[in-house]
Amino acid sequence: MERSAILFAALLFAVFSPFSRAADLKGSFDDNFSKSCPERNFKTSEDGQIWHLSLDHDAGCGFMTKQSYRFGWFSMKLKLVGGDSAGVVTAYYMCSENGAGPERDEVDIEFLGNRTGEPYVIQTNVYKNGTGGREMRHSLWFDPTEDYHTYSMLWNSHQLVFFVDEVPVRVYKNANYSNSFYPDQKPMYLFSSIWNADDWATRGGLEKTDWKKAPFVSSYTDFNVDACQWKDPYPACVSTTTDNWWDQYAAWHLNDDQKLDYAWVQRNLVIYDYCKDTERYPKLPEECWLSPYA
Repeated sequence: MERSAILFAALLFAVFSPFSRAADLKGSFDDNFSKSCPERNFKTSEDGQIWHLSLDHDAGCGFMTKQSYRFGWFSMKLKLVGGDSAGVVTAYYMCSENGAGPERDEVDIEFLGNRTGEPYVIQTNVYKNGTGGREMRHSLWFDPTEDYHTYSMLWNSHQLVFFVDEVPVRVYKNANYSNSFYPDQKPMYLFSSIWNADDWATRGGLEKTDWKKAPFVSSYTDFNVDACQWKDPYPACVSTTTDNWWDQYAAWHLNDDQKLDYAWVQRNLVIYDYCKDTERYPKLPEECWLSPYA
């Protein structure tokens, strides 16, 4: 499948897919999110619909939803740091805790900065009860610094799918038995942040952040969520097959067009897959045996 074909398929999918039903959060940024950074590192457009997070030598910036969720569809448009962004990481992720606790569940999308002219890398990871090590890295078929692109996650009790512009780039399946790899019990908040990670992010830490280029700015807009809001102490967010489109049968698997797109991604864009790293994992983790096409 050529790139023009995958982009056309993504366009059709965005128009006709039930995934396009996700609705904007109501209210202002402050109604839905709390931020953690100096005021100078967080700016908005005049209408408040675009949010600019910046990193300088003294501080980065981040925000999180005030509401936690268990299962649903989560989507955000991002435009990443342009130019020389080596060492800079922009993250968009879900986590069960406000902090990297030892028992957390977490689902990560991280954009790893680069030296000028080099392509961005998108890294995904999944944690269950504090255990991660499930990294995949992909290249992208566009320059994510030139315009806004949509990054989304579909999460239900059957699968966790990472989408870029409606194209599935990673499928992480659950098993039909209790296991230690699929995060499906804990509600999670949505986070995003920009921070310095030049000890590992670019060429394994060989390329350091050039602070003369600071501040580094990532921009966000159109945060969409169609998900089950968690309310303690009752587990209202149980898995169903009737109440929500994102947990009905059609959302348990990739459809035929998505499978074609996913296969194209696997052939052309995968840089690293922990399931194929036999030096790191001489014994293949059990989730690696589950077919993303099933």
